[in-house]
Amino acid sequence: MNSIGGSEIMHFQTWQDKAGNATPLTDFDPINHSTVTFKDLTIGQPETLQANLIMPEPCEFISPSLPACSIIRPTGPGQLDARGAINSFIADGLFRGQSEAFLKLVNSLAQAADAAQREISD
Repeated sequence: MNSIGGSEIMHFQTWQDKAGNATPLTDFDPINHSTVTFKDLTIGQPETLQANLIMPEPCEFISPSLPACSIIRPTGPGQLDARGAINSFIADGLFRGQSEAFLKLVNSLAQAADAAQREISD
């Protein structure tokens, strides 16, 4: 799961709403000679996988003892830490062309950030 911001959430909701209501369609592209098929997303789905759900759904997998809640943020290792952020930047090509020394530096900074602990004074 990746972290997404408010604008991306709204785009996702709109896409889910509109795409979920789309009718089945098969179309041929005469330029590249390819065919694309969009299936009927409303057939054979349980209530929890409605085709056009646009709001986050209750998420019981965190803990059944918690009240119903929806999550839209990352929750796993490699997603909540600095090293995960750096790795995602690297995977996205943000640091393309940077030297090995730069990548080593940002990784060491991320590792130090992940190891840091808050000190509370009395």
